[in-house]
Amino acid sequence: MAVRKLKPVTPGQRHKVIGTFEDITASVPEKSLVSGKRSTGGRNNSGKMTVRYRGGGHKRKYRVIDFKREKDGVPAVVKTIEYDPNRSARIALLFYADGEKRYIIAPNGLQVGTTLLSGAEAAPEIGNALPLANIPVGTVIHNIELRPGQGALLVRSAGNFAQLTSREGSYCVIKLPSGETRKILSACRATVGSVGNSDHALEQSGKAGRSRWLGRRPHNRGVVMNPHDHPMGGGEGRQSGGHPRSRKGLYAKGLKTRAPKKLSNKYIIERAKK
Repeated sequence: MAVRKLKPVTPGQRHKVIGTFEDITASVPEKSLVSGKRSTGGRNNSGKMTVRYRGGGHKRKYRVIDFKREKDGVPAVVKTIEYDPNRSARIALLFYADGEKRYIIAPNGLQVGTTLLSGAEAAPEIGNALPLANIPVGTVIHNIELRPGQGALLVRSAGNFAQLTSREGSYCVIKLPSGETRKILSACRATVGSVGNSDHALEQSGKAGRSRWLGRRPHNRGVVMNPHDHPMGGGEGRQSGGHPRSRKGLYAKGLKTRAPKKLSNKYIIERAKK
């Protein structure tokens, strides 16, 4: 996929850089795999605003994605590659040999008409899902499970990939996109290849209106508020605001929020570099 920069015919197009959508082969989603999706606007169940700067935006339908890939030994053909408003990556519609249809996250280089397979017997090729124990060391992977059968939780956004670096007993050592190196049980599944739509990081909205389409309202900085509204507010003229803090007074930068006795700490070999 590529990006295109528009001619500055209008002010909103001056800095606009968007994807070309040339890899997308269908404009209407598969009806059996779509459900309604309500937007909260940042409100909780009693209607109180708990997250600021959200609301509005275009209506979306949720596409049900198969993150488990537990349909072993049944070949599936890639029918279409589609746009999904709920994620940065593209999705691919699979037609299984037994007649079932499922959506998966489309890896980089996946073509319509390709046959995919999941399970321990699957070859370590792009788009195939198999246990980490069956994937060669050094392979680029995505959609990684943390517990066997739970479904993929790691490395799912556009352009991301992890690498299987080594094996230690019943665990595999994975280098994640953040730079963190951690152990994951070899029975967990992953999909071979990197996530598609890698040019997503190069896109620029070009105007504030596109943020509103995505459901993001204008964001007010703490330093421009009054002391009554924010710990960093107030002062004569432009004040720096002292230590960066949240609205509740907690440090916003540098404060460690991870629990020191968290159970998964023993699986992390090297933390992500700041």
